[in-house]
Amino acid sequence: MSTRNLKYLFKPASIAVIGASNRAGSVGALVMRNLLHGGFQGPIMPVNPNYQAVAGIWAYPEVAALPMVPELAVICTSAATVPALIEELGQWGTRAAIVISADLKQSGDEQGNTLQTLMLERARAHNMRVLGPNCLGLLVPGIGLNASFMHRSAEPGRIAFVSQSGALCTAVLDWARAHNIGFSHFISLGSGADVDFGDVLDYLGSDPQTNSILLYIETIQARRNFMSAGRAAARNKPVIVIKAGRFNEGAKAVASHTGALAGADHVYDAAFRRAGMLRVYDIDDLFGAVETLARARPQQGDRLAILTNGGGVGVMAVDTLIEGGGKLAELRPATLQALNTVMPPSWSGCNPVDIAGDADDKRYAQALTVLLQASEVDAVLVMHAPTATADSLAVAKAVITCSRASRRNVLSNWIGQEVAAAGRQMLAEAGIPSYETPSQAIEGFLQMVRYRTNRDLLMQTPPSAPSEFTPALDSARCVIENALAEGRSVLSEPEAKTVLAAYGMPVVETHMVTTPDSAARVAAQMGYPVALKVLSPEISHKSDVGGVELFLDSDEAVRTAAETMRQNLARIKPEARVDGFTVQRMVVRPGAHELIIGATTDPIFGPVILFGQGGTAVEVIGDRAVALPPLNMNLARELIGRTRIVRLLQGYRDRPGVAMDALCLALLQVSQLLVDIPEVVELDINPLLSDENGVLVLDAHIRLEAASRASLQRLAIRPYPKELEEIFSLRNGRQVLLRPIRPEDEPKHYQFLSKLTPEDIRFRFFGLVRELPHSQMARLTQIDYDREMAFIATATDAHGDSETLGVVRTFTDPNNERAEYAIVVRSDMKGQRLGWKLLDKMIHYCRARGTRYIVGQILLENRRMLGMVQKMGFTRQDITADGVAEVSLKL
Repeated sequence: MSTRNLKYLFKPASIAVIGASNRAGSVGALVMRNLLHGGFQGPIMPVNPNYQAVAGIWAYPEVAALPMVPELAVICTSAATVPALIEELGQWGTRAAIVISADLKQSGDEQGNTLQTLMLERARAHNMRVLGPNCLGLLVPGIGLNASFMHRSAEPGRIAFVSQSGALCTAVLDWARAHNIGFSHFISLGSGADVDFGDVLDYLGSDPQTNSILLYIETIQARRNFMSAGRAAARNKPVIVIKAGRFNEGAKAVASHTGALAGADHVYDAAFRRAGMLRVYDIDDLFGAVETLARARPQQGDRLAILTNGGGVGVMAVDTLIEGGGKLAELRPATLQALNTVMPPSWSGCNPVDIAGDADDKRYAQALTVLLQASEVDAVLVMHAPTATADSLAVAKAVITCSRASRRNVLSNWIGQEVAAAGRQMLAEAGIPSYETPSQAIEGFLQMVRYRTNRDLLMQTPPSAPSEFTPALDSARCVIENALAEGRSVLSEPEAKTVLAAYGMPVVETHMVTTPDSAARVAAQMGYPVALKVLSPEISHKSDVGGVELFLDSDEAVRTAAETMRQNLARIKPEARVDGFTVQRMVVRPGAHELIIGATTDPIFGPVILFGQGGTAVEVIGDRAVALPPLNMNLARELIGRTRIVRLLQGYRDRPGVAMDALCLALLQVSQLLVDIPEVVELDINPLLSDENGVLVLDAHIRLEAASRASLQRLAIRPYPKELEEIFSLRNGRQVLLRPIRPEDEPKHYQFLSKLTPEDIRFRFFGLVRELPHSQMARLTQIDYDREMAFIATATDAHGDSETLGVVRTFTDPNNERAEYAIVVRSDMKGQRLGWKLLDKMIHYCRARGTRYIVGQILLENRRMLGMVQKMGFTRQDITADGVAEVSLKL
């Protein structure tokens, strides 16, 4: 998957229409009509042996008869003809095709290959890109390109729309024309057999004509490509998505609590959030979000102040805000005092700030000025209901003036139709998001907050080997390999706890026994009270079949409970095999919360982590949140924060809050287990006790599958590649660690840059850089390992602290053809071969990835670096006018 040759799809110089027709209503006729009416400036060549001319344009009987090689071909013929046409066009030199034909998956050749498979094989042999099959085509209004059979055209604009649904494409076109919305690109993916969401996101993410990207998604095929492309695009511009199929009624029977709770829609939510995308749920919200994010300034917080001349509408806005999970700003005494000095006595005295129905433009301006200066306010929603005593246009002008004097976001809600319309238009033209109803305005604010949160999350690419703990991987693998060797896919409870303990998780003492007598004997040795649980590979939820007894306080009680369990199980579930029982120390931790941490394997995005309120009623309570691994402490804390129980975990009344770091660490430990052990496909820790003293695993369930080659790439986000770490000795004997950069290196990176000389900085950045802002430094340290790589050299200083000595980084294009490198080493490290070693390590890494070239730019006065790369085999081309040399190494 790549952007290779997509320019011929989206910016062709010439087009051939295979199957062009004069038959009214046919696809070939509609495509020709749209191409001709769209205003495309290049040659349009119809191909059909049955016509001399199509739509007044000379037609050609076959591809071989074309007078020139078309850069783009639109295929409107039957499915059976498509593979041969792709082969012919590929040999002819065509580099992109739109396959409108359907049913390529439903038929094939005698060897069992589908027509779609044959089409792809022949296209890839000629580096041809294919949009479709079974699509409506595409529009690029800015160049007059309408290579589709859609029922109407689109106006030029700065929004790109990409959809898997043809029906939604036509509906959105109608909606957009009615609302005067234009597009930079309008793309129907169809089956997405070749060109998919990841490819299009890569292309549109760097397209200067596109300001926002809208996606309609039914399913994702290449998870890692989608996540990497989505993260890259969302760094540059808003990516807003609608996902169809929110409710999956088909997944009824599952083997674990996690499997029941982590439905597909929750996983898509987690993926979109992690990729920095904003999810909405209908077409109105889709375009509303574009307008909001396009007009709004970057949102800095989530505390909203509401300024209104009507108490009722203000209360409605507050209700919608709280229901949507937003925060109403709590005004400080100083802010209230400032408002008291300029407001009449009848004002509300709190947020929402009701300044009464007779408020004029002056009163609005005074109140808004105070709110925009208040440190406890992150944004202000200004509401105005029409009255006979106030000019709504004058109020709008006052709001515009105040907004321009502040960096905070101002949103507006002019309520009504005829009277309010002019005010809304004025505000919108001034760049202030404007809404017709209170609920729309609040949703706009919440979209800004969610978008900011998601953009922060997309910068988090956590390590796969957290410094907080060191797992005993060999011990865990031994348990898993023994179970698989015995043909078992489910670990026993003691085995599952052994695996979790190997990853540092505190587990309750648990012993496995086979008979009621041995259960009583072990219980007596452990000390009472104890808990007894049935041990059966066929039973996941033991309490559902009477397989759990708590607070047993004698040998006789244990023996009786075990015998009763066997009898009940023989009656309730006679097919279940009983291997024995587990006896565990009865833990009494008053006030501890019962939580669940789980993992399951999603068919699209791979491993997924779940957190929420646990216990036997976990499905009924339904309080959970999901995330994609790998995690770090920040991501773990954010995951916990998306549940309802987080408010209880923070403490209330006389109950202290839980040890939040210990809980976050437990999530990291599960995340690390999933990264390290691909055989784990399902995991339940329920309940996990959590209180101010830490966490404790009471029960655990792990299901296994033998790892395949594909399972090694199962993670949607590539974790920190620990295998690339190595030790290197400098010429003076000092040992340095060369490793990939990590997000938590940001503070040390500031120190590293501060120790560079002005010449070092100029050679690296081609100019003097005093200080990098957090956003740029985060971009340097929080990288997507699937697209970028940065190796740093670290060593221990005289005080025992780690310090960064040098860094080399590359950014590889989506086609994996060129990797652009940059390198900088501290001046006091020069002559130690550190720069050579860092660049050599990067060359080997790029070569192993199959990258074709590594390239860079070096100032001509940086003679030391020029000499080094020439010795390493780089070719050099000087650009004297710019004072730089471009160097390149074929890998």
